[in-house]
Amino acid sequence: MTVTVGIVVFPGTNCELDVIEAVAEVGGVGRLLWHGDSSVGGVDAVVVPGGFAHGDYLRPGAIARFSPMMESVGEFARAGGPVVGICNGFQVLTEAGLLPGALQKNAGLKFRCGLADLVVASNRSVLTTECVVGETLRIPINHFEGNYTCDAETLARLHAEDRIVVRYADNPNGSIDDIAGICNDGGNVVGLMPHPERASHPLLGSADGQKLFAGLLAGADATV
Repeated sequence: MTVTVGIVVFPGTNCELDVIEAVAEVGGVGRLLWHGDSSVGGVDAVVVPGGFAHGDYLRPGAIARFSPMMESVGEFARAGGPVVGICNGFQVLTEAGLLPGALQKNAGLKFRCGLADLVVASNRSVLTTECVVGETLRIPINHFEGNYTCDAETLARLHAEDRIVVRYADNPNGSIDDIAGICNDGGNVVGLMPHPERASHPLLGSADGQKLFAGLLAGADATV
């Protein structure tokens, strides 16, 4: 069965076509979902991609969370459907309450862009099922507000429930506990700041993102 991945598009989103290409590289089909619509339309997985949803004019993700599509995405996630938020999409998922914590401005107030080494911390999430704990993936970053933060109680819960998905080998933004990505308690909702869709082909400098999208498709196929 071919897995269909819905990619939510907001005004200001700019990575939706990259995600479609990355999904195709591992045998899936991408379908664009407009933020103003109210249904995910029977897709098998959802990606909230990177960009600047609604221009980030209030703060990243704060306006996007009120889009009609996000109510449907929330229902899909609560039913066990795989949902991944990448960069701005991670910010949207935290604002929507689908993931804990928040993303703040990078340490030193510097925009960060380049390849980052990520260490897989858990393979219980829908995004890392094809990975081995401890392996390193080279995935690009491109953000100004990617500094993940949460209170001590939330951090303890993330540790206890094995919900830290990937960590930076060399923290570029001041993120607490070197966190680059986390998941919900069910492992089906994942947010990460790095861009695996930009590491989906050797010509892009790394194809390590393919392993993450392959995991997403496998997880989606298992839930159908």
